[in-house]
Amino acid sequence: MNVRHLTFRLLQVYVAVVRLGSVSRAAGQLHLTQPTVSQQLKRLAEAVGEPLLIIGDGRITPTLVGTELYHAALDALSRFEDFNGFLQDARQGTRGSFSIGVVTTAKYILPRLLGPFNRNFPGVEVSISVGNRGYILDRHRHQQDDLYLFSHPPTGEHTLSGRFIHNPLVLITPPDHWAVNNPPTDFSALLEERFLLREPGSATRLVFEEWLRKRNSQLKRVMQIESNEVIRMSVEQGLGLAVLSEHTLAEGDQKVGRPVIPGFPLGSHWYLVCHSNRRMPYAAANFVRFINDNLAHCVDQRYIQNDLAELLGQLNTDH
Repeated sequence: MNVRHLTFRLLQVYVAVVRLGSVSRAAGQLHLTQPTVSQQLKRLAEAVGEPLLIIGDGRITPTLVGTELYHAALDALSRFEDFNGFLQDARQGTRGSFSIGVVTTAKYILPRLLGPFNRNFPGVEVSISVGNRGYILDRHRHQQDDLYLFSHPPTGEHTLSGRFIHNPLVLITPPDHWAVNNPPTDFSALLEERFLLREPGSATRLVFEEWLRKRNSQLKRVMQIESNEVIRMSVEQGLGLAVLSEHTLAEGDQKVGRPVIPGFPLGSHWYLVCHSNRRMPYAAANFVRFINDNLAHCVDQRYIQNDLAELLGQLNTDH
């Protein structure tokens, strides 16, 4: 058999003729003329090199070879019908995969977004890379992921971003700290305290240090710790004070003090970030759409500031 002469149209015509037992009925179903169907059957028989059909008693039935060809054609057409369904799902973003790089602090909010998304789109696989800001910035520079989650987004000609969640930065103290019950009227009263800070380049530290510069204030005692959890636990044990994202305190807020200090919390946001010159997988674009449409069901209403509509309009999902 010369398979190069086979086409899907030939197989579709053949399956219709065998199934209906009639050239005229198959022609009507396929919206073809009877001569066209007969010509297609002739071409198929020539390609196979064996008789395929028997005409008798006003009905067409397949030969032994024709029966096997009928089953093979059904298998092939069925597989491509399945593929067509998969293709439609992939283009709608309900099947497929994407990767996302997130800064360390974002691991506290990402599960709140991915959990509901996964329940709605179980056919989408997501790979996640978590690291400090420097690590995720490096992944962003080399376009290693489809999406990124930053609280202090990078800039650049080909960088797109959209903010969607408030990220308040709060001042925390040991639970028995004097400022909890007698808060000072100005932050300057705390400058002699030891502050526990993330590593240089951390978005939380960048925002806090910028706030200090604007006030012409300088901390006297600083300890660097490259972990939000260790910072929070160290504050609990009286090692010092810290400024952390409110989202990191969900599990331990009751063990630290949160004095009312003018200027706090500091303003910050979470941003979804991508490259304009990198093709966005349909599944990743669907994730952004899902967040845009369902954010109120994923996070507390007081944190929502959704500006993802513009980002959605700029996503490159073209091949």
